[in-house]
Amino acid sequence: MNKNILLACRDAVIGYDNTVAVNGVSFELERGDYLCIVGENGSGKSTLLKGILGLIPMRGGSVDFADGLRRTDIGYLPQQTVVQKDFPAAVREIVLSGCQGRCGSRPFYTTLIFSRIFTS
Repeated sequence: MNKNILLACRDAVIGYDNTVAVNGVSFELERGDYLCIVGENGSGKSTLLKGILGLIPMRGGSVDFADGLRRTDIGYLPQQTVVQKDFPAAVREIVLSGCQGRCGSRPFYTTLIFSRIFTS
């Protein structure tokens, strides 16, 4: 592989169960390049990244990394995790939980505490 190429994806085929979400994608990233993956919801953008990073198996094709570069060197923040799907709290509730110590022995928030949190 050319020494300027950091990552080469060739004919990637990636999917879930019996559905192929990414079919035949090829590209190369060189040092200094930026990659922008654009597409409609459900078009395979996240699936492509997960396949490249080895988070889901590829059904075909290959991903090659430059010497010294590993999959774990690439940052990836998923849109949603399994924990987040079932997490039973809204953002407002999380913010309020940070003020729990101000309530003393009362388990409920006063109007004053509530207004201070959401009017600042």
